[in-house]
Amino acid sequence: MESQGGKTKGWEGSAGAKEREKEYLYWLCKLALLGAVSIRKLYEYFRSFEAIYNMEERGLRKTGILNSRQLAALGSWHSHFSQCRQEYRGLGERKVRFVTPLDEDYPQRLREIYDYPMGLWVKGRLPEDCIPSVAIVGARGCSAYGGQLAREFARILAKGQVQVVSGLAMGIDGAAHEGALEAQGLTFAVLGCGVDICYPASHYGIFNAMEGSGGILSEFPLGRGPLPHHFPMRNRLISGLADAVLVVEAKAKSGSLITAEQGLEQGREVFAVPGRITDPLSIGCNRLIQQGAHMATSPGDILEYLGVKCRKVLILNEKNVNGLAKKEKMVYSCLDFTPKHLDEIIRSCGLGPGECMGTLLELELGGYVFRSANHYFGKKL
Repeated sequence: MESQGGKTKGWEGSAGAKEREKEYLYWLCKLALLGAVSIRKLYEYFRSFEAIYNMEERGLRKTGILNSRQLAALGSWHSHFSQCRQEYRGLGERKVRFVTPLDEDYPQRLREIYDYPMGLWVKGRLPEDCIPSVAIVGARGCSAYGGQLAREFARILAKGQVQVVSGLAMGIDGAAHEGALEAQGLTFAVLGCGVDICYPASHYGIFNAMEGSGGILSEFPLGRGPLPHHFPMRNRLISGLADAVLVVEAKAKSGSLITAEQGLEQGREVFAVPGRITDPLSIGCNRLIQQGAHMATSPGDILEYLGVKCRKVLILNEKNVNGLAKKEKMVYSCLDFTPKHLDEIIRSCGLGPGECMGTLLELELGGYVFRSANHYFGKKL
């Protein structure tokens, strides 16, 4: 893991010695009280993970890297080494890899950040270093409009051969993964739990599909649950794996803003989709733009930054309604990108309930309208 010429190298010893070192690193990464920076500093001091295992407490204390609580935990953790080694050797049977900075395929983008993870559990594949990558994040409780935006941005970016990274959370994250999958592109989820746990469980379909169309990554061991303090930690990896971060809908206090801030600290470009100043879900994005983030009004803004050549750059706008019949145009004109209830649409268009509902169904079948829960309809992007 030495740095030479501005690039971090992988392991240069024999394959057997590397595997032995990875077993000891696996053991260290399973200890919850040791973070990535502490493990890295110990390695820089002792030059071997096996040496860390064999070092007495007095020698570890002398480094000044660990506090008393960490020293005590590490001392008692020795008894778990055989179990950890057995688990490490059985990862292949579970279709999981343990990727570390010792490995040549460890993501180069992560090597560039200060607190890069010392171990990644991976299902599927890793993001390609040579392919552009964008993180798409936003509100868990997003609006239907925000979900559409995230899906469409991800779809167009994926069609432009851009990797889409997010966190598999409800709302914007899930919509972004879905958009990339629809385009048959590459998408990657960074989890706040072990890669053997689908969280939230309702996203199992996306979780399962990503194994063949990207990958699922985590620095948390198998079986580790989604604890609240895990998510700010995983956010730095979402931005760290990307060349740019796109925020779609975020409240004034949002985990997405943490991801954006970490992206800035890591030297990533930050984009935000603007919203109405009266909308609580737009406060975070509008503030980011006010503070200097790029305004993203279409995927083309991001593709242009990335230098991606795309034959057709989508400008998000209303669909061409010239081919619609008069009645359909009338109902369509009463809609907005934010869903309206059927009763409100009936009052606006002047048609009877049955006629209005039938027209909405025709518009929905034609791809002009989407339906959310409880008789709410909105314009489709």
